[in-house]
Amino acid sequence: MAGAAGAVVVALLTGCTLGGAAVGGYAGNKLTHGSTAGTVGGAVAGGVLGYELSK
Repeated sequence: MAGAAGAVVVALLTGCTLGGAAVGGYAGNKLTHGSTAGTVGGAVAGGVLGYELSK
């Protein structure tokens, strides 16, 4: 999980939509134990966060 935390920090610092979606999808997948809805929801949330931070 330390790798995921590092990836979150990188995504937040760069403010990248694609990076945010990738990290969010990964986190959603791990937090929901492989749930498709969790993966997609995490990717959407991460993408939105990355987009907003890049403004």
